[in-house]
Amino acid sequence: MSRGDRFLALTGGVGGAKLAVGLAAVLGPDELSFLVNTGDDFEHLGLHVAPDLDSLMYALADVSNPDTGWGRRGETWQFIETLRELGGEGWFALGDRDLAVHVQRTVRLRAGASLSCVTRELNAALGTRHAIWPMSDDPVATIVHTTHGPLAFQHYFVRERCVPDVTGFEFAGAGTAKAPVAVLDLLAAPDLTGIILCPSNPYVSIDPILAVPEIRAALRASVAPVVAVSPIVAGLALKGPTAKMMAELKVPSTAPAVAAHYGDLLDGFVIDLQDASLLETFGDAGPAAIAAPTVMLTFDDKLRLATIVIEFVRELRASVKRR
Repeated sequence: MSRGDRFLALTGGVGGAKLAVGLAAVLGPDELSFLVNTGDDFEHLGLHVAPDLDSLMYALADVSNPDTGWGRRGETWQFIETLRELGGEGWFALGDRDLAVHVQRTVRLRAGASLSCVTRELNAALGTRHAIWPMSDDPVATIVHTTHGPLAFQHYFVRERCVPDVTGFEFAGAGTAKAPVAVLDLLAAPDLTGIILCPSNPYVSIDPILAVPEIRAALRASVAPVVAVSPIVAGLALKGPTAKMMAELKVPSTAPAVAAHYGDLLDGFVIDLQDASLLETFGDAGPAAIAAPTVMLTFDDKLRLATIVIEFVRELRASVKRR
């Protein structure tokens, strides 16, 4: 399927990683790179934990845990079980195999390696072939503002199980964070085919990436069309608290509302076949929109959607006049 294409996909964790697997099956390592949210990263038990980077790495390495939807297949839990027995902080479940990744990352970071470098090393060790870039080597922390007060993302998402009502979001450090130079170079390339926003939570997976000023500016300046895939299907989020957040923010839980959230950044938008009747709401002023089977339960589902999205991007690349 290669035509000398070059794509950049922006993604968060589990939901976006499903499409990422399909994209990586269609496009070779020279054709596809990933830019990943690190606003979820945090220090836990003295270790640097990077949930979205690891979810993508495990998905592309085909070692994801199908039972939990996160972590590694064949996981064991002796460490965290023993920690809880000792009265330790066990609310964030670290599997034994997963723990080794966090330990190695932390060791390398403390030795002076950048997060980009460590991410590259870990992916090479697990056998992934496509470039995976953190959105920045600088720390950025997603803060969820709630009716219970501000919460670090993992405290909201895991410890509090997304129970508190959301009132807004903050991305601490994003304003001064630097983007990876290789990603900026790719976005500036005149032969870049397209930019894909995977069906990750727009508020806490994609927005942190867009909050890095260099990235947003480079996306706007790129000659390549930007296409997003909706994470909302028939008013529901297939994974995570996206629909709940939208309701609490008084935003309609619909695919068009997701497109409106991204605004004029988008050239194209993909909604699910179940929402095909909503295509007429986009009109001539909005992004070009198509309906496709976006629910990905099997590898074939991922492959089919990836193929459709890639062809849609190619069509837009040939016809859309960029901003």
